[in-house]
Amino acid sequence: MTISIRPHHLLCMLTYLGKGYTPDFVHGYNKIIRRLNAGEAIEIVSGPDDICRPMLSEDGCHCHDDSVRDRDTRALAQVGRVLGIDLENGGVLLLTPERISVLRTAFLDGSVRAACTGCEWYDLCSEISDGGYRACRLSIRAGQGKDA
Repeated sequence: MTISIRPHHLLCMLTYLGKGYTPDFVHGYNKIIRRLNAGEAIEIVSGPDDICRPMLSEDGCHCHDDSVRDRDTRALAQVGRVLGIDLENGGVLLLTPERISVLRTAFLDGSVRAACTGCEWYDLCSEISDGGYRACRLSIRAGQGKDA
């Protein structure tokens, strides 16, 4: 099985601590992180994903906004470049410990943060990365999964 993830959420999950928009959102996100930590693969999707699901029925849900699709476009290009892979919608990605490390390093130095511009969580994510990603929920241990 795979987890559907939109490109900019590949960045969000790097600093995820268990905070979010609503209790249902956090509950769903925690379940997704547990699945990723167990080594489940990601299918890159265009538009709302498994993380968005609890938000989709809410008034004013931003998951379909042009600004969010813009974030996805920027994230897709930058994450693929940093990982040295051809990342595209419909593709499958496995987050190995090495890939998480590469992405977190690139997040910290700003080379994959273009998608984060204007995000309400920008400052919190910056504090988390500046603090060494302590207490982040995404923590695939070495030996789990294989490169995809």
